[in-house]
Amino acid sequence: MKHVSELEQLLHSRRSVRKYNAEAAFDHNAVQRALEHATLSPNSSNMQMWAFHRVISDEKRQQLAEICMGQNAAKTANELVVVTVTPNKWKQRAAMNADIVRANFAGREDETSKRAFKYYDKLIPMVYNNDALGLRGLMRKIYSFWLGRNKPMVREVSKQDVRVCLHKSASLASMTFMLSMREQGYDTCPMEGFDSVRTKALLGLADNDEITMIISCGVRTEEGIYGERHRVPNEQVIISH
Repeated sequence: MKHVSELEQLLHSRRSVRKYNAEAAFDHNAVQRALEHATLSPNSSNMQMWAFHRVISDEKRQQLAEICMGQNAAKTANELVVVTVTPNKWKQRAAMNADIVRANFAGREDETSKRAFKYYDKLIPMVYNNDALGLRGLMRKIYSFWLGRNKPMVREVSKQDVRVCLHKSASLASMTFMLSMREQGYDTCPMEGFDSVRTKALLGLADNDEITMIISCGVRTEEGIYGERHRVPNEQVIISH
């Protein structure tokens, strides 16, 4: 008999739930624990340019549910978590990482530490320092193309590329959060159907903050699961070279 690990059980039991049981007991502390787990997720350059906004009060939750196009997954949730990226915080996060790297390598500076210092002192500011029109990113793109003629070179250096990178990190954290919620016996649904302008206004987000997704939380009902999980055949998406 095949042994099913706890991780495998967890992965199979997690589903995107579209309707929750409003009568079921819900521990809001579970959300806090899951978000603390989410902050342990891998993220690009350890910049941690994410934020998790918990919408708990009935009034704001109802408002946000309407902003989420009235989806049942939002209307019946006990709590909603808005996952955002925070591009404007790159300077303080780069400085934080540089200080930590220097402390870690104190008294044993070598080529590795020098590369790390250079990374946060020079490379990160070069990539993350963007203007409104993205012209600096365009120049970096041209420079990357020029250097890449003769050697391997990172090509994703534009303002838009940085934006994608931040959302990838926030998505990794979101998955950790949803698995942690499931491990605690609760369910979630990641949603992209929402009015981002109204959501930012409701939560008082900064102009440059962007919303990666909104995650509803609760206890599933039978009708909240639409059917058996369906996935395309593995051989279509798992490719060996």
